Amino acid sequence: MEFNMRRFARPGLFFLLFVYSIFTAAAQGQQKPRFKALAIAETGGGHALFDVAAKIWLNQLAADSNFTIDYITDTKPITKSFLKQYQLFIQLDYPPYPWGDEAQRAFEKYIVKGQGGWIGFHHPTLLGVFDGYPMWRWYSGFMGDIMFKNNIHGGTTAILNVEDRGHPIMKGIPASFTTRDEWYIYNQSPRPNVHVLASIDESTYIPQKDIKMGDHPVIWTNEHVKARNIYIAMGHFPELFSDSTYTTLLRNAIFWAVRK
Repeated sequence: MEFNMRRFARPGLFFLLFVYSIFTAAAQGQQKPRFKALAIAETGGGHALFDVAAKIWLNQLAADSNFTIDYITDTKPITKSFLKQYQLFIQLDYPPYPWGDEAQRAFEKYIVKGQGGWIGFHHPTLLGVFDGYPMWRWYSGFMGDIMFKNNIHGGTTAILNVEDRGHPIMKGIPASFTTRDEWYIYNQSPRPNVHVLASIDESTYIPQKDIKMGDHPVIWTNEHVKARNIYIAMGHFPELFSDSTYTTLLRNAIFWAVRK
């Protein structure tokens, strides 16, 4: 009886391709994440809706870009050993005053030694004496040696001017753009102590407001510490995540801060 090689070759080839596809899919499914991020956010208060929208957006970015993100709602878990597992710390509307001593020491080391990157939104500059907590002096210095003085309740739209268009987080961002927030006012400008990336033109407030700073930075980085860090003042309204300029800024900030 004549042996037909073609008869057996085709099923064999299909079997090999099938096995290869299984192993490829398994390898892709087990692909090591690019980095691990930690995000902290309160569960209630005036920023809750922003935090919910941020979590949805961050989870989608993590899935699309192959990184993982964990969430905590207070600083109790934060220790030096806990932070070692994360290459990025995202502070979503969590203030700088109700931190325990151990969490403060761990965070200071994380930033000063450059153990990971940091991005803060809105609330980190609520610096002062609140709810019986003293002001965290180191954190005030980290934010440019400032203290919270006032804010624009209900928010107002304003034009922001980019001051360093060459910085990586400003890639794809127009030289000027419009956005809305409950802008914070400080006792002084942080400019002498930080590198300002964008500031507000207070003459463009809509509606007009009398609460003004003059020199009013809203996006900056502190280059006196080893950690890559970005503070972004906009972080009150959930509709920010429908603004492509804002989400481009966030995406740029995340991958720059984590050095990816």
